[in-house]
Amino acid sequence: MIKVVISGCNGAMGRALTEVISGIEDVSIVAGIDKKINAYENEYPVYESPLLLKEECDVIIDFSNPSNLNDLLKYGVINNVGLVIATTGFNEEEENKIKEASSSTRIFKSSNMSLGINVLINLVKQATNILGETFDIEIIEKHHNKKVDAPSGTAKMIANAINDELNNAMEFNYGREGNDSKRKENEIGIHAIRGGTIPGEHTVVFAGLDEVIDIKHLALSKKVFAKGAVESAKYIADKENGLYTMDDLINNK
Repeated sequence: MIKVVISGCNGAMGRALTEVISGIEDVSIVAGIDKKINAYENEYPVYESPLLLKEECDVIIDFSNPSNLNDLLKYGVINNVGLVIATTGFNEEEENKIKEASSSTRIFKSSNMSLGINVLINLVKQATNILGETFDIEIIEKHHNKKVDAPSGTAKMIANAINDELNNAMEFNYGREGNDSKRKENEIGIHAIRGGTIPGEHTVVFAGLDEVIDIKHLALSKKVFAKGAVESAKYIADKENGLYTMDDLINNK
């Protein structure tokens, strides 16, 4: 039995995780972490910080906020607890902290926990190798009106994967405005749409001469991200210290 703590347990993704894990026999929730500890009546204890945890656990799944990172990493390193980090919006300094901590505990990090979106990235990389020099590439992402960061961490992940395939020769253009907005040859356009309750939609557009290819992933509910996070927790539960990604998980399927 893998013992899990949910960081951000009273948020939308935390609620989805609680529901998904309740139907899995070999995973149990022993505690939660949330600033709003009384927002819901959970069947497990909830603490304001991981440093207050009393229960032993194998993995913490984090869908919260970058402001919680320091305590999360400190707890994981001190207690040798695996961390699944699904929170987005980290700055460069915070990303470096995660890499540094991974030498002392096992960390699984992905800006998108959907297995499908990571298959999309692999398809996009293949398309870029074939079309990248002659096709314009644009990324469009859509999310609910409560999402605070833009563009999404997933859109950035897709853009970086494309740029890696093109020897990092491209510049990112986050939207366009004005009368001097003609597309440059060496740019990838990234566009964010916010509205309603859209769980997540990402489309990569390859636009060439008289033909267009769209590669698209649509999440119909938050459960797809919760299921991916649980798979990630299972994956790192008995792994050596290090930083793991969805590529590691998918390649071991």
